[in-house]
Amino acid sequence: MLVSPPAPAALPWPLPLLRFLPLPLLQPVLTLIGTQVAKAQPDVFLRLGPHAQKSFIIDPTDLPFVLVLQPRPEAPALGAWRRVSAPRGHARIAGSFLNLFDLIDGALDGDALFFSRKLRVTGDTEAVVALRNALDDVDGGVVESITKAFGPLSGIAAMTVAQLRTLGGRGRSHE
Repeated sequence: MLVSPPAPAALPWPLPLLRFLPLPLLQPVLTLIGTQVAKAQPDVFLRLGPHAQKSFIIDPTDLPFVLVLQPRPEAPALGAWRRVSAPRGHARIAGSFLNLFDLIDGALDGDALFFSRKLRVTGDTEAVVALRNALDDVDGGVVESITKAFGPLSGIAAMTVAQLRTLGGRGRSHE
């Protein structure tokens, strides 16, 4: 008997549109986020110690791209790559987009996600723990720092974040 693989979990609206987003359009936004968060929260990168020179692959498994974070204090970089062409990283953090969002927003516990197998960590786990600890120490939260990075457009960014927080129920893990 032939069995079809399970269909990927449906993303709540408007997240399915991210599947069609040309990555060159996303890159300036990611660059802005990386540089502005580094300016606003320079201690985050310093708290990483030797792990600040490592590359982290952030893999929203329900989207067709990964993010590559290189938190170097002198030149932080955040970029989007198609999975097939993504560079290798020292560590990979994989989970659904909403779980990853809620994780950096502080609504979900990384340990609980990890032990329930809704978050997968491979590679240098010591670097991932250092990254998590550094992000946990951000004054006001990482997501707030990101929305402030948009300057005059921060109101629109805040509305987008508010919408993301309501998708699927804030603080509830997503398949």
